[in-house]
Order: sequence, then C-alpha cells, then structure tokens
Amino acid sequence: MAVSLKDAQDGDLGEVSEINVTPFIDVILVLLIIFMVAAPLSTVDVAVDLPVSNAQPQQRPDTPVFLTVKGDLSLALGNDPVPREALQATLDQRTNRDRDQRVFLRADGAVAYRELMDVMNLLRSAGYLKIALVGLEDTGQGAAPGAKP
Repeated sequence: MAVSLKDAQDGDLGEVSEINVTPFIDVILVLLIIFMVAAPLSTVDVAVDLPVSNAQPQQRPDTPVFLTVKGDLSLALGNDPVPREALQATLDQRTNRDRDQRVFLRADGAVAYRELMDVMNLLRSAGYLKIALVGLEDTGQGAAPGAKP
C-alpha cells in the first residue's frame, strides 16, 4: 500500500489506491519475447524442395496433418518418419480415425510423379480421400529456382 505525502494535514497520511503497472509491463514484455523466440521452433521442419504454385492459398486448419515424401522416397508424418506399411495405422492414430480430415501432402521437387501417385494411392486405400497438395507460393518475383521456362 502506498502513502501520499502531498495532502498531509495534521500528520495524517492519506492512502493512495493506484497500482504500479511498471513491473506488470516488464513481465508481459519478457513473456512476449519468449513466445516470439519459441513459436518458430514449434513448426514442422522437414527439409524438402517444394515446387512453386500460383494458386490462391487456402485457410489452414488449427492442427493440420502433413504427410511428406522426402527426396529419398521415405515418408514423414509431421516430423516423425513413417514406414509405408504403417501409414494407415499412424494416420488413424493421429486423426482419431477421422477419415474426413484433410491430409496435406508435401513432396520434394526431385520426387517423380509416379512415386507421388503411389503415396496418394496409399492414402486412398487407407480411406483418406481429402488430400491437399502443398507448394510454395509464387510471389511473381521471377521464376522459381531450378524452374524451366
């Protein structure tokens, strides 16, 4: 509790009911910095060379399911490697058997179309028919690296 010395009459000190917010602001700023540093670390980080697309980006769900086909044709669900024979069981576990949930499929640029279709056929045989292909956005700043005219 604070005391005001301004209006002291006859030795009575009046109480000040104002809250000092400076320590509160300091704590909030420290928490903001911590979250700004930690947020990029919580994203999916499998290195693939994605092709560029000029389609309009769609809104992402809160918890998207990413299936990645790496350059060596191995699969990863989120950040975790998944063998092809265990793909259905792992997807069922990740989606709580919700086969209407959209699966975001990413593939390295070096992956052949035939291999990508094989993975899409695996998803279809597992019962996941809603598949979205993921690529980089075309910003209109010229051709993508490695793109041929």
